[in-house]
Amino acid sequence: MNARLKRISLSTFLAGSLSMFTATVQAADIMVMSDSPLEPALTKVVDLYRQQTHNQVILVFAPSPVVKKRIEGGEAADVVIVQPDFAEDLTKSRKVNAGDRPIIAHVGVGLGNRKDAPGYDISTVEKLKNTLLGADLIVFNSVKSGQAFANALERLGIAETLKPKIVRTAPNDIFEPVLKGKGNDMVAGTIPLIATTPGIKLLGPLPGDLQSTLTYTAVLLANTSQRDTAEGFIKFLMSPQAKEIFAVNGAK
Repeated sequence: MNARLKRISLSTFLAGSLSMFTATVQAADIMVMSDSPLEPALTKVVDLYRQQTHNQVILVFAPSPVVKKRIEGGEAADVVIVQPDFAEDLTKSRKVNAGDRPIIAHVGVGLGNRKDAPGYDISTVEKLKNTLLGADLIVFNSVKSGQAFANALERLGIAETLKPKIVRTAPNDIFEPVLKGKGNDMVAGTIPLIATTPGIKLLGPLPGDLQSTLTYTAVLLANTSQRDTAEGFIKFLMSPQAKEIFAVNGAK
């Protein structure tokens, strides 16, 4: 190899090494605590974020009330993604910044049953009503999406009739009774979780004006040590690429 080629090779090597060093120095780790219904979509959004920025994101999922309690108890994080009323509570307790609270996603409520159970058409109010009246067991949670479904039962005029068949659980426990059941059992909850839970199939969203969407906002923790990276992550959640991933994974 002549001297000129050696100089070119050395320059290329040094440039590549400097690029790798710069990426390593600039990469940062942040922790994000998010409400559970966003897990299927947010996990994919974060995969793209990691690829594009080389920053690492540690994701922790729990229901919004649990996230709020953990943050108020002193647990460290950089970004929190919760429903707006919980973000307001965290602002009042000075755990998160009082600045902008961008809305990053909306999640609807749907109905599902076991994959080996019959499929049902719930595309109209009357069809949903008949499907629920024919169920042996109906399971839904004790927090906001569960309350939205309870309100739908009241509006359908069948809440009292179905009362003996209803089981209300903690947010993360709604699928177990249906998966272990043998009858015509139904589960109501957020659409992304129903659609991605093994052994469960999504029958569809609640039809018409019975639908109630949950809204999610991303907020910066007041004591984050990675402010610039955390702010950049929140901006990424608002990007067209992220919005597209949210949408195709049930979080529009």
